[in-house]
Amino acid sequence: MALVSIANILADAQERHYAVPLFDTFDMFSTEGMFNAIQEKNAPCIVALYDVFMERPNARALAAYIRARAEDVEQPVSLMLDHGSSFEQCMRAISWGFTDVMYDGSKLPVEENMATTSLLVRAAHAVDVCVEAELGHVGRGSDYGDHATRRKGFTDPDMVGRFVAKTGVDFLAIAIGTAHGLYDGDPEIDMELLSEIRSRVDTPLVLHGGSGCTEDQFRTAIQRGITKVNVATDLYVTTGRRVVAAAGEKGANYNSLVGKAVASFQERCGYYLDLFSASGKA
Repeated sequence: MALVSIANILADAQERHYAVPLFDTFDMFSTEGMFNAIQEKNAPCIVALYDVFMERPNARALAAYIRARAEDVEQPVSLMLDHGSSFEQCMRAISWGFTDVMYDGSKLPVEENMATTSLLVRAAHAVDVCVEAELGHVGRGSDYGDHATRRKGFTDPDMVGRFVAKTGVDFLAIAIGTAHGLYDGDPEIDMELLSEIRSRVDTPLVLHGGSGCTEDQFRTAIQRGITKVNVATDLYVTTGRRVVAAAGEKGANYNSLVGKAVASFQERCGYYLDLFSASGKA
């Protein structure tokens, strides 16, 4: 089928207590592994391009490739901009055929974040594209070892209702203890804060920084209201290690290493689709 917005599927995930993963892709081979997993697990999924990648010369071509691949599968697939850095970048993604976009104004004063998010929502909804925003700020795992700053940027539950009402945002990314990249230490997720946020709004909630969390943390977060989980670092670190190991095998060549990379992405993406109970939900 053609690409679809993930909105209706996240509503179903919220009702049935599963989550849909977002996988960031950077090339054709990681994309192929993702689509192989989507078909193998018969699962809905989000394939995304990160904001920095959007500035590369081949970004538009990769987006077109993902659109074409989505037409070859029966499962619902969304193409999403991850961490859009500006209104203009989000609009460019929409013009390229993205079905969902995330605008990340989390480093801005909350009033400025709300103003730009509101403007983007109006523009995106006019062409049937859905919008994710971030309230609070999900930091970097490399800063996680500093106990004094671990709760810095956590989402204020008292702001959630106002933010959603004023912006009309479709999905909300929250900061409850996860971080982007590899953790310097172990992730500590404030599940009580998650439950408090969930009690304030019905909007689908998003967990960024999924790499490094335990299976129990994922399951608890999903039961308490997370319906979308972003994963990237684990896919690339794991695949990188496997390809490096395979390069030392007798007879290794470019084609065999590409095959190893595709197979690795398929396995890791399939693992998360199973873990989040998205498998079989297409």
